[in-house]
Amino acid sequence: MRLVAQFMKRIRQLGFLRVAIRDGREAAEDDGRILHLFRNRIELKKSFSNAQEEIQRLKDRVKQQEGATARVQELLQGLEARLAQPDSGYPALVFYQLRELWILGQSLLRQFIAELETQQLERERRNFFAEFNRRQFGRRQTVEAECLNAEDAAAAARARVGELERLLAGLQRFWHYFQRRRARQELHAANIQSLLAEQALGEARGVRAALEAEQPNFTGLSMDSRRAINLAAVAYGQVLRERLTRTGLFESTHQASGRREPVPGEYGDRPRCERLMGEIQRARVLLEERRDLLPEIRSRADAFRRIARYRNDTDSVPDAASLANDDGAVTSRVLVEDCWEIYRVLLR
Repeated sequence: MRLVAQFMKRIRQLGFLRVAIRDGREAAEDDGRILHLFRNRIELKKSFSNAQEEIQRLKDRVKQQEGATARVQELLQGLEARLAQPDSGYPALVFYQLRELWILGQSLLRQFIAELETQQLERERRNFFAEFNRRQFGRRQTVEAECLNAEDAAAAARARVGELERLLAGLQRFWHYFQRRRARQELHAANIQSLLAEQALGEARGVRAALEAEQPNFTGLSMDSRRAINLAAVAYGQVLRERLTRTGLFESTHQASGRREPVPGEYGDRPRCERLMGEIQRARVLLEERRDLLPEIRSRADAFRRIARYRNDTDSVPDAASLANDDGAVTSRVLVEDCWEIYRVLLR
């Protein structure tokens, strides 16, 4: 009976041990779940904070847009009020037609530069690829010749090794001892030469593969081309400025381009406004006239090229003072006055 009691006691102790082990494992699993929940909570707080910041940014953008919309509505209401009155309606028409005349000059300049850039870009791209192919052709011939020479050298070295191996195989008699020794020495040297020839062949083939993998990298217009296009644009801007000056509308157009609203009483009564609108339409036709335009632009651009100065070698826009302060007959104040907002369209 005593043995049975001791045995039952040991069984109960083992049961308590299993319960303790199970409780420890469950506690560790609970700790892992708690740690995972804590990490998820931190991530959720970060996401919530980022979402709040994004909402605040969107609210600020909405407020800015509402302010811009309100200003536009205010301008439209003011324009409607001016157009509704006979005394202010005609001057408003003159003002906005003058602004549109200035915008016309800008669009003509932008179109002119875009056409020149497209033409010159295509020309330089063709020249670049032609030069690339020419250089590649010369290099390819040299590389192919080197590969052929390396292949011939490797084939000759392999043939020499084979020849010596066959010779050595035939020298099996005892009286061939010295010949075998000499043949082994020559075979050793031939194997070295064959390995060197194979290495040279691999290098030559690698050079050929690298040459075939090369791709042309056209980086765009050169600095000289950008400078030439910009000088042509300045020349065209000067032509437009002189044409508009001949109509007597340059100052009025320039002033209107810098304002959003007309000045009351600036353009006079209705008959004078109607006369000005007729002059504006004739000025539009004059600005759009393209007859004998390119020779005049070319001659002016050539003259500007002789007097243009640049601040540094990476600057494609000439210094405005160098074109405006020349002692000769050809000058331009287009850059000084930023006529037609030309700096916005010049190539950089």
